[in-house]
Amino acid sequence: MTAEFHTAKGLMKVEFFEDDAPLAVANFVKLSKDGFYDGLTFHRVLPDFVVQAGCPHGTGTGGPGYNIDCELDGENQFHDRGVLSMAHAGRNTGGSQFFICHSRNNTAHLDRNHTCFGRVFDGLDVIDAIAQGDKIEKIVIVD
Repeated sequence: MTAEFHTAKGLMKVEFFEDDAPLAVANFVKLSKDGFYDGLTFHRVLPDFVVQAGCPHGTGTGGPGYNIDCELDGENQFHDRGVLSMAHAGRNTGGSQFFICHSRNNTAHLDRNHTCFGRVFDGLDVIDAIAQGDKIEKIVIVD
């Protein structure tokens, strides 16, 4: 299973870490299929760090109305360039917000603190082009 992120700056294709983070993957897939992410913005963009989205308010303060547990023990829990990871406000408080890493330069402190649940395998250049306020047009899950 993969996902296609259609954004104003181009298309990113993501493969999921289903073995490492089944709860995060299932949650993201459900929200995507429900259209939760369609039209939301990248509300946080920090160059050479991350682009973040998934807040229904566009401020970084909202979520889906529930929390999911972190999954930190898998093989792929390292925040390299293109990695898709759950944002949270403390352990086990993730929900809908996620980020994608620009590079490995400033992300080592996130390893095993935030759940890595996928990675961009096509369209890495789109990560660098995204600016704060850019929209996610839609996320399509490809089974």
